[in-house]
Amino acid sequence: MKSNDLQKKKYHIFGVIFQAVCLSANIAVLLFLGAIIVDVFVKGWPTLTSSLILNFPSRVASQAGLLSALVGTFYMMLLTALIAIPFGVGAAIYLEEYARNTWFVRLIKLNILNLAGIPSIIYGMLGLTIFVRYANLERSLLAGACTMAILVLPIITIAAQEALRAVPQSFRLSGYGIGMTRWQVIRYQVFPMAASGMITGVILALSRAIGESAPLILVGALTFVSFLPASPMDSFTVLSIQIYNWVGYPQKEFHAIAGSGIIVLLILLVLLNLGAIVMRSHFQKKLKGVLK
Repeated sequence: MKSNDLQKKKYHIFGVIFQAVCLSANIAVLLFLGAIIVDVFVKGWPTLTSSLILNFPSRVASQAGLLSALVGTFYMMLLTALIAIPFGVGAAIYLEEYARNTWFVRLIKLNILNLAGIPSIIYGMLGLTIFVRYANLERSLLAGACTMAILVLPIITIAAQEALRAVPQSFRLSGYGIGMTRWQVIRYQVFPMAASGMITGVILALSRAIGESAPLILVGALTFVSFLPASPMDSFTVLSIQIYNWVGYPQKEFHAIAGSGIIVLLILLVLLNLGAIVMRSHFQKKLKGVLK
């Protein structure tokens, strides 16, 4: 009995130590993150003006703006979503609802998990080879969107798969019990319950894409664009590229407006994540009303 009590006490001490280490690690990360955010706001807030949002880039810091980068980011995210969401959600539905549990399907799922962890620069090299050179899309907005779609496609697929797995099997069986086809069960029983999780995954994937610069540099995003893209085949720039360009300038004035650009990018990320929370809450309330 004494040995058992000593062992339990030992495990309890180890558990407390492990919790303290994990808590310390979280606090350290939050402190570093807070310090970076405070530094960015201190340097960038004074130059965050309406002219910065409405002006095109310029070689003069006082006249430089983010207009072309903001519009390019909007078009980039729109095209990326239009390409990646149907393929990602469709792949998840097929793998979870239609495909049999064979070795080949398991291999595909494993590869999707591996693709989600590949560095983004690899996707940039892939986009340069396939879309810019072989597909002759040149260094256009469409080539960049296709590259970013490939980047976020595994994340969207994994999130959609997890959302579909979270739907209880009883909902599928109840649909089959009243004579529904498999597609009707997916459309009317499974998909509404999984929609909130899918939307959250999609928005989080797009939140990652909006801050990526390495793939777009390889695909050919320009660092200085003084016009707005009129078609998917036009040249483009995005916020992350514009910030990267300004940080490389030796003048401190450009470093300040780069901080302002980071603030704008952070605001967009917060709005995207807030949108995910609001839409998830909406679908959950709607689902609860249907279940009642």
